[in-house]
Amino acid sequence: MTQSMEESLLDRNSVNKASWESHFTANVVLSSSVAACGYFAYGFAVGYASPAQSGIMNDLGLSIAEYSVFASIMTFGGMIGALISGKVADRFGRRVAMWILDLFYILGWYSITVGKRAWWLDAGRLLMGVGAGIQLYVAPIYISEVTPKDIRGCFLAAASFTLTLGFSLAYYIGNNMSWRTLALVGATPCFIQVLGVFFIPESPRWLSKIGFEKEVEASLQRLRGENADISAEAAEIKDYTEIVQQHSGSKFMDLFSRKYARPLIVGTGLMALVQFGGTSAITSFASSIFRAAGCSADSASRVMAVLQVPFAAMGIILTEKAGRRFLMMVSSAGACLGCFLAALGFLFEDLHQSAELISSMVFTGIMLFSVSFTMGMGGTPWIIMSEILPINIKGSAGSLTTLVSCFTSWIVSYAFNFLFQWNSAGIFFVFAFFCGSVVVFVAMLVPETKGRTLEEIQASMTLLQ
Repeated sequence: MTQSMEESLLDRNSVNKASWESHFTANVVLSSSVAACGYFAYGFAVGYASPAQSGIMNDLGLSIAEYSVFASIMTFGGMIGALISGKVADRFGRRVAMWILDLFYILGWYSITVGKRAWWLDAGRLLMGVGAGIQLYVAPIYISEVTPKDIRGCFLAAASFTLTLGFSLAYYIGNNMSWRTLALVGATPCFIQVLGVFFIPESPRWLSKIGFEKEVEASLQRLRGENADISAEAAEIKDYTEIVQQHSGSKFMDLFSRKYARPLIVGTGLMALVQFGGTSAITSFASSIFRAAGCSADSASRVMAVLQVPFAAMGIILTEKAGRRFLMMVSSAGACLGCFLAALGFLFEDLHQSAELISSMVFTGIMLFSVSFTMGMGGTPWIIMSEILPINIKGSAGSLTTLVSCFTSWIVSYAFNFLFQWNSAGIFFVFAFFCGSVVVFVAMLVPETKGRTLEEIQASMTLLQ
């Protein structure tokens, strides 16, 4: 049954491939841009904690421990959002899910803007985390389902690029305005997304999943253009959805059946390894890392923020040109080398070597990790996740992979300061090991998804009995 399903889909696709071409239309651009607003909002929320720290602590009289709760509680909200993200997107649709995540973001920013006590700010940050957990699932899923196969990777990478822009913007303008005003700025992309959702179509693959056949064609026609022939693409989506639903269930426990082993292992394994590679720790505590190495924290952090932008832009091009696998392996190898250099720098510090050598090695290592991660390791796992999960388990499996990402991110960010004080070189050697493990994991298990339809990818990875 597995072979017959895969062969029927792949053979028919090869026959019809010439009958429908990918269309770069205004509606595809608009739909992806609206979804990307959530990425921008998430990046801004992550970056907000750093420039707002001194103002919030002074105005509300918070201790370091109290502010650490405020900064980190967003991750807990992310776990909650991850748990409900798939169910929300599957039950109400991708567009409504965007409105729901915006509601959490807006309420969170409002609580921070008007809050007079620490618990108001903590509650706001928690609400924003819930929105972020939904966003991290919904945005890549929606973009992958509405974009043509030959430009899908570029659009997904471009959406991830806006996260970097949001982070950098919060860092730069945050130093020149009050933390309450900065919170109002942070809510702006959420309002833009709320309005933008009115003008974009629902995902044709979600419409097919719930049995709205006429709406599938209408959605595709809007996305591909009035004169585009969408019959073959619509037929492929409908046929694949029907076959999958006939031979498999959609309950949560169905995830752990043998037929879904590979996509689930790839999705959760990739998320966990990437987070254990240290990104949450390095992003959140870059300033303290630079200071410990004898670098100027302000100057080094600014250089890191500036360098991320062009390398994130480079990742947009390489996602389709070089492919997901190659980009993941190259960026992970670069991140591994960066962590290894930083580890050697702190090891030399323990051996009382030249202070200039130590600061140079740590600075170079952190910069190499930062640009490598931004170029591919940061966004590509979400691209792969959105492409490999079958439509009938996409909600449950997507929630699980997002939860794994948020949970491992919390482990790393929470434990880093303790481990760094205990053995600064050792923790970076651990990060280097996990970054190197990503290279091996991708080489052995992750398929290349460039230039293939979602139905082709999912049929090749799923065992239907």
